Amino acid sequence: MASRKEVADLAGVSEATVSRVLNGVGPIKEETRRKVIEASEQLGYVPSALARSFARSKSGNLGVVLPYVPKAHLFSAYFFSEMLSGIGSKARDNGMDLLVMFRTPGEVMNYTDLFRRQKVDACIILGARDDHGELAAMQRLQQEGHPFCIMSQHFAGESFMEVDADHVEGSRLAIRHLTDQGYRNIAFLNGPDSYSNSQERLQGVQIGLNEAGMNMDSSLLLEGNYGRRSGVEAAATIAARLNEIDAVFAANDRMAIGVMHGLRERGIKVQDFPAFVGYDDSDAAEMAVPPLSSVRVPFYEMGELAASKLIHGSLGATASTVNSEVPSETARQLLPTELIIRASSIRN
Repeated sequence: MASRKEVADLAGVSEATVSRVLNGVGPIKEETRRKVIEASEQLGYVPSALARSFARSKSGNLGVVLPYVPKAHLFSAYFFSEMLSGIGSKARDNGMDLLVMFRTPGEVMNYTDLFRRQKVDACIILGARDDHGELAAMQRLQQEGHPFCIMSQHFAGESFMEVDADHVEGSRLAIRHLTDQGYRNIAFLNGPDSYSNSQERLQGVQIGLNEAGMNMDSSLLLEGNYGRRSGVEAAATIAARLNEIDAVFAANDRMAIGVMHGLRERGIKVQDFPAFVGYDDSDAAEMAVPPLSSVRVPFYEMGELAASKLIHGSLGATASTVNSEVPSETARQLLPTELIIRASSIRN
Protein backbone atom coordinates (compact mmCIF):
# COMPACT_ATOMS: atom_id res chain seq x y z
CA MET A 1 0.00 0.00 0.00
CA ALA A 2 1.24 3.49 -0.88
CA SER A 3 2.30 5.86 1.87
CA ARG A 4 1.11 9.39 2.62
CA LYS A 5 4.56 10.65 1.59
CA GLU A 6 4.17 9.08 -1.85
CA VAL A 7 0.80 10.77 -2.26
CA ALA A 8 2.35 14.09 -1.22
CA ASP A 9 5.24 13.69 -3.67
CA LEU A 10 2.90 12.82 -6.55
CA ALA A 11 0.57 15.72 -5.79
CA GLY A 12 3.43 18.16 -5.21
CA VAL A 13 2.27 19.12 -1.71
CA SER A 14 3.32 18.50 1.89
CA GLU A 15 2.25 15.46 3.91
CA ALA A 16 0.36 17.80 6.24
CA THR A 17 -1.67 19.07 3.29
CA VAL A 18 -2.49 15.49 2.29
CA SER A 19 -3.72 14.83 5.82
CA ARG A 20 -5.87 17.99 5.87
CA VAL A 21 -7.44 17.19 2.51
CA LEU A 22 -8.26 13.57 3.32
CA ASN A 23 -9.62 14.46 6.75
CA GLY A 24 -11.55 17.49 5.58
CA VAL A 25 -9.79 19.82 8.01
CA GLY A 26 -9.16 23.53 7.43
CA PRO A 27 -9.47 25.69 4.29
CA ILE A 28 -7.95 24.10 1.20
CA LYS A 29 -7.80 25.48 -2.34
CA GLU A 30 -9.98 23.46 -4.71
CA GLU A 31 -7.05 22.91 -7.10
CA THR A 32 -4.90 21.50 -4.25
CA ARG A 33 -7.75 19.27 -3.09
CA ARG A 34 -8.16 17.82 -6.57
CA LYS A 35 -4.45 17.10 -6.90
CA VAL A 36 -4.37 15.22 -3.60
CA ILE A 37 -7.50 13.21 -4.35
CA GLU A 38 -6.23 12.28 -7.82
CA ALA A 39 -2.85 11.23 -6.42
CA SER A 40 -4.39 9.20 -3.59
CA GLU A 41 -6.75 7.48 -6.00
CA GLN A 42 -3.94 6.71 -8.43
CA LEU A 43 -1.80 5.19 -5.69
CA GLY A 44 -4.68 3.49 -3.88
CA TYR A 45 -3.92 5.32 -0.64
CA VAL A 46 -7.61 5.69 0.24
CA PRO A 47 -10.67 3.80 -0.99
CA SER A 48 -11.67 5.19 -4.36
CA ALA A 49 -15.27 5.79 -3.24
CA LEU A 50 -14.08 8.02 -0.41
CA ALA A 51 -11.69 9.82 -2.72
CA ARG A 52 -14.47 10.52 -5.17
CA SER A 53 -16.61 11.81 -2.32
CA PHE A 54 -13.99 14.39 -1.42
CA ALA A 55 -13.19 15.25 -5.03
CA ARG A 56 -16.80 15.79 -6.00
CA SER A 57 -18.01 17.61 -2.87
CA LYS A 58 -18.36 20.79 -4.96
CA SER A 59 -18.71 21.12 -8.71
CA GLY A 60 -17.96 24.85 -8.85
CA ASN A 61 -20.93 25.23 -11.22
CA LEU A 62 -23.93 27.51 -10.89
CA GLY A 63 -26.66 25.93 -13.01
CA VAL A 64 -29.04 27.97 -15.17
CA VAL A 65 -32.08 26.23 -16.64
CA LEU A 66 -33.67 27.84 -19.70
CA PRO A 67 -37.11 27.04 -21.13
CA TYR A 68 -37.96 25.52 -24.47
CA VAL A 69 -39.78 28.17 -26.51
CA PRO A 70 -40.84 27.03 -30.02
CA LYS A 71 -39.40 29.11 -32.86
CA ALA A 72 -37.73 31.55 -30.47
CA HIS A 73 -33.97 32.19 -30.43
CA LEU A 74 -33.43 32.56 -26.70
CA PHE A 75 -29.85 33.82 -26.70
CA SER A 76 -30.83 36.65 -29.06
CA ALA A 77 -33.73 37.61 -26.79
CA TYR A 78 -32.96 40.65 -24.63
CA PHE A 79 -34.86 39.06 -21.71
CA PHE A 80 -32.54 36.05 -21.48
CA SER A 81 -29.27 37.58 -22.65
CA GLU A 82 -29.40 40.35 -20.04
CA MET A 83 -30.31 38.03 -17.16
CA LEU A 84 -27.60 35.54 -18.16
CA SER A 85 -25.06 38.38 -18.30
CA GLY A 86 -25.99 39.47 -14.77
CA ILE A 87 -25.85 35.91 -13.45
CA GLY A 88 -22.55 35.25 -15.19
CA SER A 89 -20.97 38.43 -13.88
CA LYS A 90 -21.78 37.60 -10.27
CA ALA A 91 -20.75 33.95 -10.68
CA ARG A 92 -17.40 34.98 -12.17
CA ASP A 93 -16.75 37.42 -9.34
CA ASN A 94 -17.19 34.52 -6.90
CA GLY A 95 -15.07 31.98 -8.78
CA MET A 96 -17.94 29.90 -10.17
CA ASP A 97 -18.73 28.71 -13.70
CA LEU A 98 -22.13 28.67 -15.39
CA LEU A 99 -23.67 25.43 -16.58
CA VAL A 100 -26.52 26.36 -18.95
CA MET A 101 -29.18 23.72 -19.61
CA PHE A 102 -32.38 23.61 -21.66
CA ARG A 103 -35.61 21.87 -20.79
CA THR A 104 -36.81 19.06 -23.02
CA PRO A 105 -40.08 19.97 -24.78
CA GLY A 106 -43.11 18.46 -23.09
CA GLU A 107 -41.19 17.15 -20.07
CA VAL A 108 -40.78 18.37 -16.51
CA MET A 109 -37.10 18.94 -15.74
CA ASN A 110 -35.57 16.57 -13.17
CA TYR A 111 -33.88 19.30 -11.16
CA THR A 112 -32.91 17.07 -8.24
CA ASP A 113 -30.88 14.87 -10.58
CA LEU A 114 -28.62 17.84 -11.35
CA PHE A 115 -27.65 17.95 -7.68
CA ARG A 116 -27.49 14.19 -7.14
CA ARG A 117 -25.07 13.83 -10.01
CA GLN A 118 -23.22 16.81 -8.53
CA LYS A 119 -23.29 18.75 -11.78
CA VAL A 120 -24.26 21.96 -9.95
CA ASP A 121 -23.91 23.46 -6.47
CA ALA A 122 -26.95 25.72 -6.90
CA CYS A 123 -29.47 26.37 -9.65
CA ILE A 124 -31.30 29.34 -11.15
CA ILE A 125 -34.49 28.45 -13.00
CA LEU A 126 -35.72 30.74 -15.78
CA GLY A 127 -39.06 30.53 -17.52
CA ALA A 128 -40.72 27.94 -15.28
CA ARG A 129 -44.41 27.38 -16.01
CA ASP A 130 -47.26 27.52 -13.54
CA ASP A 131 -48.37 23.88 -13.70
CA HIS A 132 -48.63 20.95 -11.29
CA GLY A 133 -45.57 19.07 -12.58
CA GLU A 134 -43.30 22.09 -12.36
CA LEU A 135 -44.58 22.97 -8.89
CA ALA A 136 -43.99 19.41 -7.65
CA ALA A 137 -40.41 19.51 -9.00
CA MET A 138 -39.74 22.75 -7.11
CA GLN A 139 -41.26 21.39 -3.91
CA ARG A 140 -39.02 18.34 -4.14
CA LEU A 141 -35.95 20.53 -4.56
CA GLN A 142 -36.91 22.49 -1.46
CA GLN A 143 -37.69 19.37 0.59
CA GLU A 144 -34.26 17.93 -0.20
CA GLY A 145 -32.56 21.18 0.79
CA HIS A 146 -31.01 22.04 -2.58
CA PRO A 147 -30.24 25.74 -3.11
CA PHE A 148 -32.22 27.21 -6.03
CA CYS A 149 -33.77 30.49 -7.13
CA ILE A 150 -36.66 31.01 -9.54
CA MET A 151 -36.57 34.01 -11.86
CA SER A 152 -39.56 35.60 -13.61
CA GLN A 153 -42.11 33.13 -12.28
CA HIS A 154 -44.18 33.15 -9.10
CA PHE A 155 -45.70 30.14 -7.36
CA ALA A 156 -48.42 31.52 -5.08
CA GLY A 157 -48.52 30.05 -1.60
CA GLU A 158 -44.95 28.74 -1.74
CA SER A 159 -41.85 30.06 0.03
CA PHE A 160 -39.41 29.53 -2.82
CA MET A 161 -36.58 32.01 -3.32
CA GLU A 162 -37.79 34.16 -6.24
CA VAL A 163 -36.43 37.22 -8.06
CA ASP A 164 -38.62 39.19 -10.44
CA ALA A 165 -39.72 42.68 -11.47
CA ASP A 166 -42.92 44.51 -10.56
CA HIS A 167 -44.87 43.69 -13.73
CA VAL A 168 -48.22 44.76 -12.27
CA GLU A 169 -46.92 48.28 -11.78
CA GLY A 170 -45.04 48.30 -15.09
CA SER A 171 -48.18 47.43 -17.04
CA ARG A 172 -50.27 49.89 -15.06
CA LEU A 173 -47.84 52.67 -15.98
CA ALA A 174 -48.06 51.75 -19.67
CA ILE A 175 -51.85 51.82 -19.72
CA ARG A 176 -52.10 55.06 -17.72
CA HIS A 177 -49.68 56.70 -20.17
CA LEU A 178 -51.99 55.75 -23.05
CA THR A 179 -55.28 56.63 -21.33
CA ASP A 180 -53.91 59.97 -20.08
CA GLN A 181 -53.47 60.94 -23.75
CA GLY A 182 -57.05 60.01 -24.57
CA TYR A 183 -56.55 56.55 -26.10
CA ARG A 184 -59.58 54.41 -25.36
CA ASN A 185 -59.56 51.30 -27.57
CA ILE A 186 -56.34 49.65 -26.42
CA ALA A 187 -55.44 46.20 -27.71
CA PHE A 188 -53.30 44.16 -25.32
CA LEU A 189 -51.05 41.47 -26.82
CA ASN A 190 -50.03 39.25 -23.91
CA GLY A 191 -47.95 36.08 -23.53
CA PRO A 192 -49.27 32.64 -22.47
CA ASP A 193 -51.11 32.72 -19.15
CA SER A 194 -49.08 29.71 -17.94
CA TYR A 195 -46.42 32.29 -17.04
CA SER A 196 -47.08 34.35 -13.92
CA ASN A 197 -45.51 37.35 -15.70
CA SER A 198 -48.37 37.25 -18.21
CA GLN A 199 -50.95 37.08 -15.44
CA GLU A 200 -49.31 40.03 -13.65
CA ARG A 201 -49.17 42.13 -16.83
CA LEU A 202 -52.88 41.50 -17.38
CA GLN A 203 -53.58 42.52 -13.79
CA GLY A 204 -51.66 45.76 -14.33
CA VAL A 205 -53.60 46.46 -17.53
CA GLN A 206 -56.91 45.99 -15.72
CA ILE A 207 -55.82 48.29 -12.88
CA GLY A 208 -54.70 50.98 -15.32
CA LEU A 209 -57.99 50.82 -17.24
CA ASN A 210 -60.03 50.90 -14.03
CA GLU A 211 -58.13 53.97 -12.84
CA ALA A 212 -59.19 55.67 -16.08
CA GLY A 213 -62.83 54.60 -15.59
CA MET A 214 -62.62 51.92 -18.30
CA ASN A 215 -63.06 48.16 -18.49
CA MET A 216 -61.11 45.56 -20.46
CA ASP A 217 -62.70 44.70 -23.80
CA SER A 218 -62.14 40.94 -24.10
CA SER A 219 -62.15 41.20 -27.90
CA LEU A 220 -59.03 43.38 -27.64
CA LEU A 221 -57.16 40.82 -25.53
CA LEU A 222 -54.77 38.89 -27.81
CA GLU A 223 -52.25 36.16 -27.00
CA GLY A 224 -48.80 35.57 -28.47
CA ASN A 225 -45.79 33.54 -27.30
CA TYR A 226 -43.35 36.43 -26.64
CA GLY A 227 -41.73 35.82 -30.05
CA ARG A 228 -41.63 38.38 -32.89
CA ARG A 229 -43.51 36.04 -35.24
CA SER A 230 -46.51 35.94 -32.91
CA GLY A 231 -46.62 39.73 -33.14
CA VAL A 232 -46.62 39.56 -36.92
CA GLU A 233 -49.53 37.12 -36.74
CA ALA A 234 -51.46 39.36 -34.32
CA ALA A 235 -51.09 42.22 -36.79
CA ALA A 236 -53.76 40.57 -38.95
CA THR A 237 -56.37 41.05 -36.21
CA ILE A 238 -55.20 44.59 -35.43
CA ALA A 239 -55.13 45.63 -39.09
CA ALA A 240 -58.69 44.37 -39.58
CA ARG A 241 -59.89 46.61 -36.74
CA LEU A 242 -57.62 49.58 -37.31
CA ASN A 243 -60.59 51.91 -37.52
CA GLU A 244 -61.39 50.98 -33.89
CA ILE A 245 -58.03 50.26 -32.25
CA ASP A 246 -56.12 53.43 -31.41
CA ALA A 247 -53.34 51.93 -29.25
CA VAL A 248 -51.49 48.64 -28.76
CA PHE A 249 -49.73 47.51 -25.62
CA ALA A 250 -47.57 44.41 -26.08
CA ALA A 251 -46.14 42.29 -23.26
CA ASN A 252 -42.66 42.51 -24.75
CA ASP A 253 -40.81 44.51 -27.39
CA ARG A 254 -40.37 41.56 -29.75
CA MET A 255 -44.13 41.17 -30.13
CA ALA A 256 -44.67 44.94 -30.42
CA ILE A 257 -42.08 45.19 -33.20
CA GLY A 258 -43.62 42.10 -34.82
CA VAL A 259 -47.00 43.87 -34.95
CA MET A 260 -45.34 46.92 -36.54
CA HIS A 261 -43.73 44.71 -39.20
CA GLY A 262 -47.01 42.94 -39.82
CA LEU A 263 -48.82 46.24 -40.36
CA ARG A 264 -46.16 47.39 -42.81
CA GLU A 265 -46.49 44.10 -44.72
CA ARG A 266 -50.17 44.97 -45.17
CA GLY A 267 -49.29 48.34 -46.64
CA ILE A 268 -50.18 50.41 -43.59
CA LYS A 269 -48.01 53.51 -43.29
CA VAL A 270 -46.28 54.52 -40.07
CA GLN A 271 -48.34 57.69 -39.79
CA ASP A 272 -51.46 55.52 -39.73
CA PHE A 273 -50.19 53.22 -36.97
CA PRO A 274 -51.98 53.09 -33.63
CA ALA A 275 -49.94 54.18 -30.62
CA PHE A 276 -47.54 51.49 -29.41
CA VAL A 277 -46.02 50.62 -26.02
CA GLY A 278 -43.79 47.58 -25.60
CA TYR A 279 -42.23 45.92 -22.59
CA ASP A 280 -38.59 45.17 -21.59
CA ASP A 281 -36.99 48.31 -23.12
CA SER A 282 -34.66 46.18 -25.22
CA ASP A 283 -32.02 47.65 -27.52
CA ALA A 284 -34.41 47.09 -30.42
CA ALA A 285 -36.96 49.49 -28.92
CA GLU A 286 -34.79 52.52 -29.68
CA MET A 287 -34.14 51.33 -33.25
CA ALA A 288 -37.78 50.61 -34.08
CA VAL A 289 -39.60 52.88 -36.53
CA PRO A 290 -41.06 54.82 -34.86
CA PRO A 291 -38.89 54.47 -31.72
CA LEU A 292 -40.85 52.29 -29.32
CA SER A 293 -42.03 53.42 -25.89
CA SER A 294 -41.40 50.56 -23.50
CA VAL A 295 -41.44 49.50 -19.86
CA ARG A 296 -37.85 49.11 -18.69
CA VAL A 297 -37.13 45.93 -16.72
CA PRO A 298 -33.79 45.61 -14.85
CA PHE A 299 -32.98 42.12 -16.17
CA TYR A 300 -29.21 42.40 -15.62
CA GLU A 301 -29.69 43.48 -12.01
CA MET A 302 -32.21 40.68 -11.52
CA GLY A 303 -29.61 38.16 -12.68
CA GLU A 304 -26.98 39.61 -10.36
CA LEU A 305 -29.40 39.54 -7.44
CA ALA A 306 -30.47 35.92 -8.01
CA ALA A 307 -26.85 34.75 -8.18
CA SER A 308 -25.88 36.82 -5.13
CA LYS A 309 -28.75 35.47 -3.05
CA LEU A 310 -27.69 31.89 -3.82
CA ILE A 311 -23.96 32.42 -3.36
CA HIS A 312 -24.37 34.52 -0.24
CA GLY A 313 -27.28 32.79 1.44
CA SER A 314 -27.18 29.19 0.27
CA LEU A 315 -23.61 28.36 -0.67
CA GLY A 316 -22.03 30.21 2.25
CA ALA A 317 -19.46 32.21 0.33
CA THR A 318 -17.00 34.11 2.49
CA ALA A 319 -17.59 37.76 3.23
CA SER A 320 -14.55 38.73 1.17
CA THR A 321 -16.11 37.38 -2.03
CA VAL A 322 -19.65 38.67 -1.58
CA ASN A 323 -20.90 42.23 -1.87
CA SER A 324 -21.91 43.35 1.60
CA GLU A 325 -24.82 45.22 0.07
CA VAL A 326 -26.64 41.99 -0.90
CA PRO A 327 -30.20 42.36 0.46
CA SER A 328 -31.39 40.18 3.30
CA GLU A 329 -33.04 36.91 2.27
CA THR A 330 -36.74 37.09 1.45
CA ALA A 331 -38.91 34.52 -0.27
CA ARG A 332 -39.74 36.84 -3.18
CA GLN A 333 -38.01 40.04 -4.20
CA LEU A 334 -39.36 42.42 -6.85
CA LEU A 335 -37.25 45.09 -8.57
CA PRO A 336 -38.93 48.28 -9.85
CA THR A 337 -39.88 48.90 -13.48
CA GLU A 338 -39.91 52.24 -15.34
CA LEU A 339 -41.80 53.53 -18.38
CA ILE A 340 -39.55 54.97 -21.11
CA ILE A 341 -41.56 57.19 -23.44
CA ARG A 342 -40.61 57.51 -27.12
CA ALA A 343 -42.31 58.63 -30.32
CA SER A 344 -44.47 55.52 -30.84
CA SER A 345 -46.94 56.43 -28.08
CA ILE A 346 -47.06 60.23 -28.23
CA ARG A 347 -50.26 61.63 -29.72
CA ASN A 348 -49.58 64.17 -32.46
